[in-house]
Amino acid sequence: MAGNTRGRMFRITTWGESHGPSVGAVVDGCPAGLPLAAADLQAELDRRRPGQSDLSSSRRETDKVKILSGVFEGETLGTPIGLEIKNRDARPSEYEERKEIYRPSHADYTYDAKYGRRNWMGGGRASARETAARVAAGAIARKWLVENHSLEIVAWVKVVGKIELKKDNLDQVTRQKVESNEVRCPDPEIAQKMREAIEKCRDQGDSLGGELQFVVRNVPAGWGEPVFDKLEAELGKALFSIPAAKGVQFGSGFAGARSTGSRQNDEFKMEDGKVRTQTNNSGGIQGGISNGMPITGSVAFKPVPTISQPQQTVTASGEQVTLEAGGRHDPCVLPRAVPVVEAELASVLMDHALRQQGQKNIPTSK
Repeated sequence: MAGNTRGRMFRITTWGESHGPSVGAVVDGCPAGLPLAAADLQAELDRRRPGQSDLSSSRRETDKVKILSGVFEGETLGTPIGLEIKNRDARPSEYEERKEIYRPSHADYTYDAKYGRRNWMGGGRASARETAARVAAGAIARKWLVENHSLEIVAWVKVVGKIELKKDNLDQVTRQKVESNEVRCPDPEIAQKMREAIEKCRDQGDSLGGELQFVVRNVPAGWGEPVFDKLEAELGKALFSIPAAKGVQFGSGFAGARSTGSRQNDEFKMEDGKVRTQTNNSGGIQGGISNGMPITGSVAFKPVPTISQPQQTVTASGEQVTLEAGGRHDPCVLPRAVPVVEAELASVLMDHALRQQGQKNIPTSK
């Protein structure tokens, strides 16, 4: 495999480039009999699409998904599901003058170093445009997880630049609160401060990074594999594969590393006949396997590398030049990254749910 496919039981392959005719995915391993329509996927794509507010790229894509295969009479067949999303507002000619220039902190140079050639039209496969296909595929996983395990996956913007949501009551964060504003921060006052920071940075031709937090509720105990396929390792790999993601942590994460065992250990208790923990510093995963508590964590995203300020760089031939960047880009990727993070969580969790289901004489939940 060339790094475009992931999963063992629930497998996703994405294809397409930023300014090509389409992007899409092939989803293999979805069980037969799941009720599925394009509308189920479209709801998630609408949350990710560009041009939905003045805080995102001005690229106008409808992101209408078409199911090409694997669904018949409204239900999945168990065969590969083909998905296509047309690029309606691609403008490859805008990159013609800069095709020999390596843009700072983009994948231009590294793709040349790896393949000896690259698609210079908007970043090609390295563009966040590719994540539209992941969101469509992840919507299938989310629907299956909801119907079979009542899973609830919620991500939200916790940090933008120096503005931080410091409240940490994960039980009170709902999707409704997250979607109540364009920043996708569940606290309206903090969301307004984040909006103002993004607008100020955008007006200066610059960009901002930040941090997304997430919680997955109702995950049964027992999902995950020992050693190399530990659940947080698989989730971490998926989250790190999102463009601009630079840090992932679970539970108390790096803060827990500065604590002590007596404070960090999650003591066990019985609750409604089930084994649970008093605290959840482990983030719902112990020994690489889910323990029945909510899976919690966060993802750090760097500032979008496309900015409108002059930057020093070199060309493919080694000439030193000044890049006068422009084009359409998000001043802050965080609001549109929320559905992408949720899709990645759903895809990995469905893969492990199916793997657990396939373990002989081991129940799918407790």
